[in-house]
Amino acid sequence: MAPQDDWSDSDEELLAGMETSVLLGIPDGVIETESDLVDAAVSRIGGYPAFLPSKEPPFPSSQCKVCSDPMELLVQMWCPFEDSPMDRGLYIWGCSNNKCQRKDGSVRAWRGLRYNDKYAEKLRVKLAKKREREARAQALLEVEKAKQAAKTTNPFSINSSSAPSNLFGLGAQIFGESPSLADQKPLNSEESTEDDISETESVSSEETLLTAMASATLEESPWRHGPAYPALYLSTTSEYIPPPPKSKAPAKDQLMDSVSDDDNKETSWISEAYENSLNVDTVFERFSKRVGYEGEQCVRYDLKGTPLPFASDAAFEALFPAPAAAPLPVTKADFKVVQVPKRSYAPSSTFVPDCPICKGRRVFECQLMPNLINVLKREDGKEKMNEEERRKAVEQALRGGGGKGMEWGTCMVFSCENDCRLGDDGRERKDVWTEEKVIVQWDV
Repeated sequence: MAPQDDWSDSDEELLAGMETSVLLGIPDGVIETESDLVDAAVSRIGGYPAFLPSKEPPFPSSQCKVCSDPMELLVQMWCPFEDSPMDRGLYIWGCSNNKCQRKDGSVRAWRGLRYNDKYAEKLRVKLAKKREREARAQALLEVEKAKQAAKTTNPFSINSSSAPSNLFGLGAQIFGESPSLADQKPLNSEESTEDDISETESVSSEETLLTAMASATLEESPWRHGPAYPALYLSTTSEYIPPPPKSKAPAKDQLMDSVSDDDNKETSWISEAYENSLNVDTVFERFSKRVGYEGEQCVRYDLKGTPLPFASDAAFEALFPAPAAAPLPVTKADFKVVQVPKRSYAPSSTFVPDCPICKGRRVFECQLMPNLINVLKREDGKEKMNEEERRKAVEQALRGGGGKGMEWGTCMVFSCENDCRLGDDGRERKDVWTEEKVIVQWDV
């Protein structure tokens, strides 16, 4: 079932001064090293794709479904699932033709998988040892429970712990003394060391474990002749919600402000009808505020999390459906205060369809942010804006003033939660190239 997150500003209040579960992708300079350009583990903005599958995907994967022209790569991300033997990359293309904007198929996302034999073996050993430890701990826990139960039984009962241990020849076998949990022999040093390595090597041994992944050259490939933006490194940082500034206004003014403030969790949706009458989109306002904490963000990554909606359009209504409200009283005698129910993230399977391969649920994985359009607009990719220029650029992008003809506000990618690798015959494959669902909210 989809996570039920209330749509209000209360989450920002709770997370104020803390990091969230969201990873933000920000541009981090031009990629000039050839080895990085062909390394699928190097996340990037723009450039040419570096594919994982040993067999190069068909070039039409990048074609716009509206005009059939090849599209530019917007983002490529290295994002393997935890405890999965598959190397994994996510590829997102976008069309910049004006006539294709606001039409389905002008932004497409694919995931590439490749079975990593070396890591699969290490993962198999790691999981086997984990199951062995869990089974051993469970057995010891059962023994300890039996001992505690024996100590509290009736002392005059025949099953009492004070009864002869060899009663009927079975006592020593059933109620015999067992070492306590604290006295158990620890795992042997060889086993512990190997497991520690498997737990901590995920980062330090990444270079050796990724030898199974492809770093394909595109020199003789049609992909090399397709359109492309300058390639930029995509680095990640955790999203941080800063604490609210301390107001210096008198207490009376602070109280009045708190009642009218959009951030107030008690009034944020109560005032919705009034705000809508003034053509104020509270969803967009909240989006702008959240993005403003880190204006350079181009990607928000939160696997199985909740997307940040851009505006109160049809996509928002489908992703955050309004709950049924209790009927309002019509007589004075029945007058009562009715709390306006909050929206929850609960996309239907018709709006976010299940994976067509394994029939598993698709979950939110990431979304592209308006600043990405502005970053791609800078042809040389080397410009470094000051704070004021960056703020104006973000505001312009949020209002649909980005470049390259792209007009979207955010592009949400929903991926198979099983990360399935089934072929048409239902059998598992080592190389996978699968298109995932993209939902676009266009600019306001």
